[in-house]
Amino acid sequence: MIHWYYKSIAKPLSAVMPALSFSSIITLTLGFSLVSNVVMAGTVSLPRDTLPSRITLPNVSPANSVLANRGAYVARTADCMACHRDDYSGGVPIETPIGNIYSTNITPSTRYGIGNYTEADFKKALQKGRAPSHQLYPAMPYPSYHGMTDKDISALFAYFQTVAIVDKPPEKTTHLPFPLNIRSLMLAWNVINVPSTENRSGLTKTQQRGEYLVNNLEHCGTCHTPRNLTQGLDKDLYLSGAPLGKWFAPNITPDNDTGIGLWSEMDIVTYLRTGTLDKRAYAGGPMAEAVAHSTRYLTDEDLIAMASYLKVVPAIKTDDYLIPVNVSRLPQPVSDSITYDLLEQKDYLAQAKAETVTSVDSRISSHDVNDSKSPKDLYLIHCASCHGVDGYAQPDARYASIVGLSSIRRVKPDALVGVIAFGAKGAFNTAPKMPGFSKDLSPAQIASITNYVRVTFGGLPNSDVSAADVTRVIKEKS
Repeated sequence: MIHWYYKSIAKPLSAVMPALSFSSIITLTLGFSLVSNVVMAGTVSLPRDTLPSRITLPNVSPANSVLANRGAYVARTADCMACHRDDYSGGVPIETPIGNIYSTNITPSTRYGIGNYTEADFKKALQKGRAPSHQLYPAMPYPSYHGMTDKDISALFAYFQTVAIVDKPPEKTTHLPFPLNIRSLMLAWNVINVPSTENRSGLTKTQQRGEYLVNNLEHCGTCHTPRNLTQGLDKDLYLSGAPLGKWFAPNITPDNDTGIGLWSEMDIVTYLRTGTLDKRAYAGGPMAEAVAHSTRYLTDEDLIAMASYLKVVPAIKTDDYLIPVNVSRLPQPVSDSITYDLLEQKDYLAQAKAETVTSVDSRISSHDVNDSKSPKDLYLIHCASCHGVDGYAQPDARYASIVGLSSIRRVKPDALVGVIAFGAKGAFNTAPKMPGFSKDLSPAQIASITNYVRVTFGGLPNSDVSAADVTRVIKEKS
């Protein structure tokens, strides 16, 4: 699987590879401690009748061996489809600091895929990033897969022998500029950055399974961990959040103020299974892909294991803390049926538009607003038909409720600005894709919508995102 890396995480590889080739490595010392005084919990037994229903694996066949069918599950836990497509044909463009890297065909095609691989070849590619004829770029998360067990690798290999052959190359392949096209340079990178994590002692069996899933198979750190100077994972800041293309993967350590410390294990399980958590979180972008292709298929036991482990990883506090939700400030739905009665929604929206005045809410800064429309006007025109006048949307149609979401309550509004500017797709293929408004609205208008959403649906006392802030975010994420 390949992941997006963000341009401003650290120096681009083009700046550090010459140094790597001469074995002159600069190390970055950061003032964070990973010492944790969390007491290890015992084996957790959540009531199964309250867990969200698991989605049945679609790629298990009675015609296949038990080993291959177990490999189908491993493929889901390793989230292979998110980057190699549902048919594993590859060609997905991945934005990185050194240029686009395209995923490869991993079907059993002997000409274009991995049909000629032996199991030893397959293992070497997964654990060392080494294909039979060339070195892989670490956009394929072999630093995390390095910890995969031989048993899971054998099952995964057996499964890939059974998938349908796509006997054609991906539409595009990776072509990086010199000297980054010299793949052997990655050997020096591997010495520094592989493996990406180390196992901890003192964990229960459930937490050990969770550690394996989080750190290796699901490779959560690939997105949620900042990068060091060489673009490897910064182990001192593991899972503390990192920029990710046009997105930001948030802090998922158990810090109460900036991470998910206030989430229960059931909350974590619910989010990984469904991609939603009422009035707190909604999976979009790369996390939506992870839920759609991987975590919703995991067994109850595995999701509970992941949740148990995430509750005991070292908590790291960052500067992007969550503003606590003030429930009394949140809007209430106008009726019990407004989220599913389309005619009622249509009439309510028309009424709201007719009643809206163009005066600006005194709690909301209106930096550089050059038109006559108030922030509420802009929201009703561009957002309310999907998200609802009161923000409760149409969950049955997979339009996301935005009331109380953590992404709109962060001190740094960049994530919300990015979603409004560039759009988002939901956790499932049937979910509608949210359009981006960077080309249709001015930075001042996007700032006005951002402020309106943060105050009205996030319950914040005020918000002062400016047009300059929006311009900066768009520039950084373009």
